Amino acid sequence: MNRKIAPPIKDAIEYKLALKPYEYFTLDNGMPVYTIHAGAQEVIQIEMVFYAGNHFEKQKGIAALTNFMLKNGTSKRNAFQLNEAFDYYGAYCNRSCYNETAVLSLHTLTKHLHHLLPVMEEMLTDSIFPQSELEIYQQNAQQRLTLNLQKAEFVAGRLIDSYLYGEQHPYGVYTNPEDIDALTTEACKTFYKDYYLNGKCVLFVSGNLPADLRIQLNNHFGKLGSNNQKIIVPIIETLPAIEKKYRIENDLNAVQGAIRIASPFPNRHHPDFKKVAVLNNLFGGFFGSRLMSNIREDKGYTYGIYSYIHNHIQQSAWVISTEAGKEVCEATIEEIYKEMKTLREKKVEEDELLLVRNYMIGGLLGDLDGPFQIMARWKNIVLNNLDEAYFYDSINEIKTISAEALMELANKYLHPENFYELVVY
Repeated sequence: MNRKIAPPIKDAIEYKLALKPYEYFTLDNGMPVYTIHAGAQEVIQIEMVFYAGNHFEKQKGIAALTNFMLKNGTSKRNAFQLNEAFDYYGAYCNRSCYNETAVLSLHTLTKHLHHLLPVMEEMLTDSIFPQSELEIYQQNAQQRLTLNLQKAEFVAGRLIDSYLYGEQHPYGVYTNPEDIDALTTEACKTFYKDYYLNGKCVLFVSGNLPADLRIQLNNHFGKLGSNNQKIIVPIIETLPAIEKKYRIENDLNAVQGAIRIASPFPNRHHPDFKKVAVLNNLFGGFFGSRLMSNIREDKGYTYGIYSYIHNHIQQSAWVISTEAGKEVCEATIEEIYKEMKTLREKKVEEDELLLVRNYMIGGLLGDLDGPFQIMARWKNIVLNNLDEAYFYDSINEIKTISAEALMELANKYLHPENFYELVVY
């Protein structure tokens, strides 16, 4: 090897990506299970995805509260003892609540799985929702909300969603102090019974899997719920705001403003979605994007600016997000619209397009590095009612979309009049 000669550089787009297939089976109750057996380390991840997000709640905040309280007490163990049961084995049990779904997850060494599945079963079948734990949750939530409401970026995130979808839509609703005070253990127990004990769950399991995984899962979760029922996530009509431009003064002493510019956009089933993913990265999706080069590198108005498409199952939105000095917020917005205009009127050069292609394919390569990442990709496909073809079609669009096609998309979607414009100082 001659170390005076640099090795050849291979573009990421030259790599052939393959999505490792999952194995599928169902438990006795019809619960679907997707598994990926891979990885050298003896670790395993289990994600139980329940259709128990805020789409299904009749009271603000009850879905998130119920999900959080699963780990806060059963008839056999209190919150401390439940946490100690996982800590003893060096495991991590987490819960998260989203718009349509809520997740209970476990990360552990494979050899400890048989000790921890009974604890998860206990949480899912015997939670008692102690009043004392609810009061602690309410106190913490109120303090967190009070603190966050002082932050312009937090207020901007809440408001822009309400403008896009409507304040009563699950994607646009936000919690106020009085909503936290109104939470009760009785409402929790009702939601728990309807959407956990008798709801629908999908299991995603990845890592170095034990040979008796199916038996273990069936023993602990095979009688849970009524998983043969078909869950229909209600499609709720959006009621977007009529006014498009907003300036909100949240802090009289603020030195910068939080800028959100957003427009409604179709979900992943729309034929333009995969193509727009490329345009979005070119526009503002990564550190080398047009917005970053102009507004951060050239103008120095902000430390960072990004555009992205909401990761929603139903309606979506295209959002530009940044924080800038108070005196340059209007100039920042003007530059954002200038970059939209440039994309509408001038084709991207091939070298810049190649940079975007390599960035996106390189990101996918990283996303497929390990069983947990592979399963995350599959989970996104499954929960959005897509199939394997979506993954390969997306790669094909990244590699082949033309500069002309990107300019057509810009002319279709990147018009200032289509966007809500919000600045919170």
